[in-house]
Amino acid sequence: MMAASVVISGVGTSNFGRAPQSRIEALAHAAIVEALDDARVAPGDIDAVWLGTVFGPAGVANRVMAASGLAGVPVYSIEAACASGTVALHEAQAAVATGRHRRVLAVGVEQLSTVFSGPIVPEASDPEGRTGLALPALYALSANRYLHDYGLDPSVLGHIAVKNKYAGSLNPRAHLGGAPPDIDQVLGSRAIAGPLTLLQCCPMSDGAAAAVVESAATARCDDPVTVLSCAFVSGTWWNSDTSLPWSVDTVRAAARAAFDTAGLTPADVDVAELHDAFTIGEVLTTEALGLCAAGTAAQRAADGASALGGEQPINPSGGLLSRGHPLGATGLAQTAEIVWQLRGRAGERQVDGATVGLVETMGGGAAGVDGNACVVALLGGPR
Repeated sequence: MMAASVVISGVGTSNFGRAPQSRIEALAHAAIVEALDDARVAPGDIDAVWLGTVFGPAGVANRVMAASGLAGVPVYSIEAACASGTVALHEAQAAVATGRHRRVLAVGVEQLSTVFSGPIVPEASDPEGRTGLALPALYALSANRYLHDYGLDPSVLGHIAVKNKYAGSLNPRAHLGGAPPDIDQVLGSRAIAGPLTLLQCCPMSDGAAAAVVESAATARCDDPVTVLSCAFVSGTWWNSDTSLPWSVDTVRAAARAAFDTAGLTPADVDVAELHDAFTIGEVLTTEALGLCAAGTAAQRAADGASALGGEQPINPSGGLLSRGHPLGATGLAQTAEIVWQLRGRAGERQVDGATVGLVETMGGGAAGVDGNACVVALLGGPR
């Protein structure tokens, strides 16, 4: 059960992009310093740290913390695929909610440019790995099924990329900023795994993000954001008996738990940051969360309902498609965006009047289960 007094008092991120020349400690330091300054605390005020990373080298969590002046406190490493940073957030807020710690830090960091030159290589011991089914192909299978089930033209998925890349063009920290593409450019970009084209796939990014989590009673900042609920669900068995596309049941379960704990409904959400590693990912997740009816998410993007200025904007940061996807940092980068939105500090990306924000991160990659992990967090604006 969530304690209503848990707040996020500070957030920070690095810039996102390819930075093979930077040490991973330096990427994390930028995010940590910004988060501590935002919360008006010093390294010595932190009681414990949860750090999410997927491909970081052994011992990276302690090296990162030592480089940022946080040596000597308990440091817990989290690996939950793309949800690693959000699981770190979940564990951090649980530690404060239960009274285990007073003020803690959640950090996510990844430097993919020094590990992979192309797509993430699937685990060779899994069936997907043995057949060469990398994640773009897995998402493409879901996309083809979705389009078939609802009788949609493949072009409709491209509107997710157009929407998110426009938002990303307004984000100075995004990996893929610059002039946003139009629908013809998205659909005309190089084919990756049909129907997904290059501009419908997230880039391989480096970066870090951090959040200070504490009791409302100890917060020193003027505008702490309340953690209304935070649900963490691991995937159940996923096999030929499963009737829904990969990850949908897991996202639904996490969403149900988060909304029930907060006493809210999807209609109460003003702004959301969702896991859009591929355009179909945002589509399936939007519907699994209950933010719109099945079969309508892509068209809502085309109509502007989920775009900046729409009735319920999704991924105003630019999402993974534009901000980038440094795996371990992604969930906390999403969290930072929602905190900025709820505080009214998102600049040109600001969603007017946002008081309730949602973060969802889905971690995939383990064969035989419906996703490694999914976290859904609901955050409330400063009072």
